[in-house]
Amino acid sequence: MRKPSPLVSIGIQWGALAGALTVVLVIATYYIGARHPLMISPFMDFRILLSGVCIFFSLREFREGHQQGTLYFWQGMAGSFIMVVVAGTIASFLLLIFCSLESTFIPSYVKAMTEYLKTFPAEDIERIGKEVYASNLEQLPATNAKQIASLYFTQSLAIGLFVSMILSVILRKQPKQE
Repeated sequence: MRKPSPLVSIGIQWGALAGALTVVLVIATYYIGARHPLMISPFMDFRILLSGVCIFFSLREFREGHQQGTLYFWQGMAGSFIMVVVAGTIASFLLLIFCSLESTFIPSYVKAMTEYLKTFPAEDIERIGKEVYASNLEQLPATNAKQIASLYFTQSLAIGLFVSMILSVILRKQPKQE
C-alpha cells in the first residue's frame, strides 16, 4: 500500500486536531453559560484563530520538513484545503453527536435565535423581506441537529478557506534562482 503524500497526511493530522478542538471549544462555551456558541458571529468566531494557527503550523511543517524550505502557493492551498475539510467534517460530526447527547443545546439555540430575530428593526425586516423574515422565524422551531451540523460545516469551510488564502501567500517560498 502506498503511503499518502506528506501534504495529505499533515493536512489530515492538523485537521483532526482542529476539528476536535473546535468542538471542545463549542462545548466549553455552551457550558460556561455565556452567549450560545452558535450565536457568535462567524466573523468573531474562534474558528478564525484556530484555523489560522493549525493551517500555519501544518504548512510550515510541510515546507520545512518535506520541501527543504520551499512552498508554492498551490501547495499551500491544497494542504490548507485538506486540513479545513477534515477539520470541518470532524467538527460537524462531533457537533452532531453532542446535539444528540445534550437535549438542551438545540432548544437553547432556537430560543436565543428567536429572541435575536425579534430585535430586528423594521427597516432590516423590510430590506430582507417580510415573507423571508416570517418564514425564517416560523421554521426556526423545527431546527434539528443535521441542520446545525451542516451549517457549522459550511461556515467552517468559508472561514478556513479565507484564512487559507492569506496564509498560503504569507508562507509561500520559492527556490532561489541561480
